[in-house]
Amino acid sequence: MEKKIGIIGAMSVEVESLIACLKPLEGEKEVRKVERAFLTFTEGLLDGVHVVIVRSGVGKVNAALCAQRLCIDFGVTNVINTGIAGAMASGLGVLDFVCSTDALYHDMDATGFGYKVTEIPQMPESDFKADSKMLDVATMVFAEMEEARGHQMVCGRIASGDQFISDKDVKAVIKKNCSPACVEMEGAAIAHACYLNDVPFLIIRCMSDMADDSGENTYNFNEEVAAKMSASFVRKIVVRL
Repeated sequence: MEKKIGIIGAMSVEVESLIACLKPLEGEKEVRKVERAFLTFTEGLLDGVHVVIVRSGVGKVNAALCAQRLCIDFGVTNVINTGIAGAMASGLGVLDFVCSTDALYHDMDATGFGYKVTEIPQMPESDFKADSKMLDVATMVFAEMEEARGHQMVCGRIASGDQFISDKDVKAVIKKNCSPACVEMEGAAIAHACYLNDVPFLIIRCMSDMADDSGENTYNFNEEVAAKMSASFVRKIVVRL
């Protein structure tokens, strides 16, 4: 089976920088653009690898629908989701990275029906495991990146929910329930869709803040620097898969 990698970006600037690097597929004169469900899927060759790049929009439903389109309509063999997140793991700082070992919903709460927090009723899995090969490739790539000098990458759990976390008390509850490396708004939904479609995935997150109200280091975040680092990271992973 031909490798075809779906890339879902959370930041417009990051998606645009990757799209700008695309070349047309073999035998075609220009990069393909397909409009579906208010999404623009851009298909072409990224450093010689067949990819489909799309910005999902914010939130779990947008992310899941986008990932499902990639799996069903475009037949991708792998999915990479990249964007920003709030740091949860000790020692993580702004512009450090987290790559997913697994992903779950921190706001899934069916405890009234006897389930644990984060458990999805009547689902065999609620904690979606990332592809180990993709994670290994990301670890090797990050260690070689010049752009990553002075920053670190942590492999860990990603917790997703439909809320921007900026309160230390809310952060403490999520840490207690989920023990995540970082928190954001799309990753687990993409992981969920990939799990249902049996498509290997990896979530990559660049830390933009500390996911609380302290303000510590938050304003050191530079979107353009993060986008450049993330795009370089993704490109190097795609070539190695």
